[in-house]
Amino acid sequence: MKKIVILASLAIIMASCGKDKKDYDATGTFEATEVTVSAESNGQLISFNVTEGQTLNNELTVGQIDARQLTLKREQLATSNEQLTATHSQLEANKRQLQANRQATASKQLDLEKQVASIRQQIANQLRERERFAELLKDGAVPRKQVDDIDYQIQVLQKQLVATQEQIASQNASLAEQNKGLAAQMDGISSQQTGVSAQQAGVRNQQAQIDDQIAHTFVKSPLTGTVLEKYVEQGEFVSVGKPLFKIADTKRMYIRAYITSEQLKNVKLGQKVKVMADYGRGEKKQYNGVVTWISSRSEFTPKSIVTDDERADLVYAIKIQFQNDGYAKIGMYGEVKF
Repeated sequence: MKKIVILASLAIIMASCGKDKKDYDATGTFEATEVTVSAESNGQLISFNVTEGQTLNNELTVGQIDARQLTLKREQLATSNEQLTATHSQLEANKRQLQANRQATASKQLDLEKQVASIRQQIANQLRERERFAELLKDGAVPRKQVDDIDYQIQVLQKQLVATQEQIASQNASLAEQNKGLAAQMDGISSQQTGVSAQQAGVRNQQAQIDDQIAHTFVKSPLTGTVLEKYVEQGEFVSVGKPLFKIADTKRMYIRAYITSEQLKNVKLGQKVKVMADYGRGEKKQYNGVVTWISSRSEFTPKSIVTDDERADLVYAIKIQFQNDGYAKIGMYGEVKF
């Protein structure tokens, strides 16, 4: 009889202990990465296809701010660039023409030695002829007049040689000056082309700036997620920085839980744990989670949090990431089992 009473007492004690034992190690609330999308340009919101609860894909365009003035400026810059390109092409054509003129001028320059070679040969021939006739004159075989005539021919040829040399030198000097002038004009055109190229670079920079401004008129989703709040409507005037909508990544969620210093020694980054979403009345849903963050500082236990050691005053916050199937909601109460 005594044994029966003792066994019954032990059963009652174990049952009561079982009731007191918790099936979790920490509690917290579910969070998600939330992003508030703001306007990046000033103007009327001409389109805006966003509704609360809507799922958006990353980089999806959901609206646009009026960009007509920017588009007109972009077209003006494109016209200016075309005009500058035409100017550069015309300068290049002028440069090629001047180069052709330089080549033609250079071809007109005469080789002095080649031009006077025949005259020098004639003078040499006449000098040999004079020597021969001078010997004949000594012997009385020819009259003096023949030798004088040869001397006269030699003088004429020598004067002709000098005149030809001076004429060719003068002509070549004139052509050289023309060549210098053409080279100077080509240098001037090259300088103009450099200036035009600099203007084109400036126009391209302005075009890039306008393109960037136009790109910022498009409203895009920064991530794949669910729209939590919508702050404006299509047709409203918005300014830079004005919030348009809030979106959250509800697929990859976190639970922020709190643990005591005693528990801290058994928790590490990358540790796999169990996460339970508590729907009340004992209804729970379990997920596989990973510890992704542990606070380096302790804090006083939040009033809404129950720890394994309820007497603890200081706790450490941790974040556990898990893949949501759509049932866990932001702000919902959850539990963690290590």
